[in-house]
Amino acid sequence: MAKTPRASFKCTECGWSGAKWVGRCPECQAWSSVVESGGTTNRAGLKTTTQGVAPIQPARPVSHIQVGEVERTHTGLNELDRVLGGGLVAGQCVLLAGEPGVGKSTLLLAAANTFADGNGKARKVLYVSGEESAEQISIRARRIGAMSPNVLIADETDLAVLLGHVEDVDPDLLIVDSVQTIASSELDGRAGGVAQVHEVTQVLTRAAKGRRMPLLLIGQSTRDNSVAGPRSLEHLVDTVLTFEGDRSTPLRLLRANKNRYGPADEVACFEQTDDGLQEVSDPSSLFRSNRDAAIPGTCITITLEGRRALLVEVQSLTTTSSANNPLRRTTGLDNTRAAMLTAVTERAARIKLWDKDVYLATVAGAKVSDPGADLAMCLALTSAARDQALSDDLVAIGEVALSGDVRPVPGLAQRLAEAARLGFTTAIVPRGTSKTANVPGLKLIEVANLTAAISHL
Repeated sequence: MAKTPRASFKCTECGWSGAKWVGRCPECQAWSSVVESGGTTNRAGLKTTTQGVAPIQPARPVSHIQVGEVERTHTGLNELDRVLGGGLVAGQCVLLAGEPGVGKSTLLLAAANTFADGNGKARKVLYVSGEESAEQISIRARRIGAMSPNVLIADETDLAVLLGHVEDVDPDLLIVDSVQTIASSELDGRAGGVAQVHEVTQVLTRAAKGRRMPLLLIGQSTRDNSVAGPRSLEHLVDTVLTFEGDRSTPLRLLRANKNRYGPADEVACFEQTDDGLQEVSDPSSLFRSNRDAAIPGTCITITLEGRRALLVEVQSLTTTSSANNPLRRTTGLDNTRAAMLTAVTERAARIKLWDKDVYLATVAGAKVSDPGADLAMCLALTSAARDQALSDDLVAIGEVALSGDVRPVPGLAQRLAEAARLGFTTAIVPRGTSKTANVPGLKLIEVANLTAAISHL
């Protein structure tokens, strides 16, 4: 039998040839210069066999393209709708990722129940699980009260059978839990592999777009809470959501990392209870301690999570250290930034902290990375070191630099409006805030540096 001629490859830079393609030419060390010899080449010198054809519709100026208002369907969960931008769009593909046990399946099962019976209109929802049996899902549904007869459950791991369920049920919403457990028999490799995950997502996305059916996919996560699998998985879908939370606290945060149909910086809050996930429309109450009188070492600040203003209480404790190297410990705050602010506070407040252990934490395990909480951290530390309590109707907002200057932060008007809504009467803010943000009923104390803020207290 005649042997099939092997393809040869040639470098367009130096002319090196070989029998196998490589990303970098071994002769001239040029990247992406090796192409298959023969055939036509484009302007870049790369081989191409595709010829251009006349387009069906010519390109148009962007100003001449008419776009109507996007129609959305509410899921029945207000917090989920907030993150999605107002609801689900026909044919929208949403990928939800999170750590194991955080509540992804519980959230989407509750959303399936409210979507099926929403607005007094019966809608069919198909929930396909490759991780649990139908009986296990039924047990969770009974526990959280998601017993709508319009929610259909199937446990399946084969992509072809899953598409058969879609043809048979013709659902208004499809939920797949999870995309890493579904495999196509037409491809080699195990379920969850790069090729399988890419193929399954591409096929399901194409089916959702063709049927104008919203699709919710659950994706497994890696150790750093990113989506497991190929990076192209996030490019195939329209929306990427992450569900996160600390197992030691009941608070769960739903964030939008990518959203083609709405804002990509919204945050929704849920609370894990025995009856499932409960929406938290006012999460500020979760991050604040309820006490009758103010105590030393605490200060309130208003942070921004996406476009939502949240109240956070920063707590501090200083104790005399018996070790040569005093401890610096934080919970919910960046340890490096806390160490920097400790040094700035020691100089500005003229207090000795070099021989003391310093502890900084937030209430309810809230994770704060907003620089607007710097001023509250410094004041809480000063209050703890001097054993003097701050007023319980006071909030502090501002970024503190190494020089001790207090700088403005984005969203000051929104932060101050939230502080006034929660009943605070005094706010320590950067200088010049009153020109851009003046909230009735809230007294603003403008400071230029940390020393001035401490002297006002």
